[in-house]
Amino acid sequence: MTDNGDNILNFEDIRAIEQEFLKWQCRIRQHAVRENGGRPEEGMQPWVTLADHEEPVTRIITLLIKKQPQDDNARLQFINKKTIDPQERYKKGLEHLQEWFYQYPDEFSDRLTALFGPESELAARLRQDRQCILHFADRHRKYRFPCKVTALKPEDPAFEATYWHNALFNPEMPAGVQVLAFDPYWNRVEADPDPSAARG
Repeated sequence: MTDNGDNILNFEDIRAIEQEFLKWQCRIRQHAVRENGGRPEEGMQPWVTLADHEEPVTRIITLLIKKQPQDDNARLQFINKKTIDPQERYKKGLEHLQEWFYQYPDEFSDRLTALFGPESELAARLRQDRQCILHFADRHRKYRFPCKVTALKPEDPAFEATYWHNALFNPEMPAGVQVLAFDPYWNRVEADPDPSAARG
């Protein structure tokens, strides 16, 4: 995994890239839940480059996490527990996500998460390395994210948000799933096109 240490951005550049990324991600996810039945689109599935690799090795499905996810966590948990019918659960959950969930990018933090199986070798490797690079690409945009990787505890609101969101689409999740958080090192993120360049 190589990282260009000379690519140090100033605060205004970082904010411009972060805001454009979150807007882009919200548009992609809004389209996924409104037009594609919630199926993950390409821009939600970054390629992962591990610490001792030069090239990406696999893709993961990521989630955006709100800055204050507790209310939505409670709503998603209620939807999941209200019925044992997976189709009804999926329908009600999708309606919740379609209405307004991705309408306001400013409500989301810059932390991404992903859910892994209890025996995932990739998760074990990411937990060990505690870093990786995520490569997002879709709809004429590309981002290269060096990230800090953290294993979340089940009581963490970001873990709960990830778990209950995934439960809507996968009613047979095994016990002991893992949730990892990916926190970008924003001063080393690369964006194409670069939104900071538009300001001159």
